[in-house]
Amino acid sequence: MTSSPKENPRPTLVVATSSRALFDLDESHRVFEEQGVDAYHEYQIEHEDDVLEPGVAFCLVRKLLRLNELFDGRVKVEVVLLSRNSADTGLRVFNSIEHHGLDITRAAFTGGRSPFEYASVLGAHLFLSAEPEDVARALKAGVAAATITPMPGRRKGEVDGQVRQEQLRIAFDGDAVLFSDEAERVYRSQGLEAFEASEKAAAHKPLEAGPFRRFLEVLHQMQTLANEGTSPIRTALVTARGAPAHERVIRTLRAWNIRIDEALFLGGMDKSAFLKAFQADIFFDDQSHHVNSAAQFVPAGHVPHGVANQG
Repeated sequence: MTSSPKENPRPTLVVATSSRALFDLDESHRVFEEQGVDAYHEYQIEHEDDVLEPGVAFCLVRKLLRLNELFDGRVKVEVVLLSRNSADTGLRVFNSIEHHGLDITRAAFTGGRSPFEYASVLGAHLFLSAEPEDVARALKAGVAAATITPMPGRRKGEVDGQVRQEQLRIAFDGDAVLFSDEAERVYRSQGLEAFEASEKAAAHKPLEAGPFRRFLEVLHQMQTLANEGTSPIRTALVTARGAPAHERVIRTLRAWNIRIDEALFLGGMDKSAFLKAFQADIFFDDQSHHVNSAAQFVPAGHVPHGVANQG
């Protein structure tokens, strides 16, 4: 008797987020920094029935969770809360999750200790936090991670374009994010001309994977389940590379069998206006000046990985 072929398992995406990435906790965090942990504890309990306003990652999380509905159960997206709060002070966070209708049921409250280890235990494909130290340690543990950057002068959770479109849109830098930093090292040590010559010579040699390859891969697996032109997910590569350094990137994605919807080779131009036009729900970059520029218009996360973040 022949056995029937096994069905492919549905794509599963696990995203871990800190409470300060998900909600606006600036006021209570200021109490913690200025008055200490006891005052913070009292403040959170006194305000535990006050609903927290959306944070920088709120719209992203909401759209990620909505994928379960849009794909009609063919994918599984889970968002887990990882917080340095105690369970006592974290009650306000869970009350706010319930108020905003977010389907988040799992959480780890570590009482001041870094929660980064739980991101790895949970098999998280992405970890978002406002704590740079937690992000750096998560990256070293092999988890794609980014430090959420404040958006000056804007109400968190309501960014240009996000209210107008429901499609989840995620933009990535290339070197040291999707790819390794090998090419960036050549650029920094030998200059632009040597970088372009090196990339042209290695055009047919795929780049090594960077920390966000697996995250992009799962997004791509989900996209393949939608009919052409109807996917609720759209991805973009937004890189400072230009010709002739573009070819190696294209061939690398082809070798990985990953389709990316838009690829912007900007040849050193500022990325922020393009990210605003793309209406990104988040942009990931390894260089802080690109992240700070982008954060004027869209949510952005700093990926402290690679040569640009050494020393």
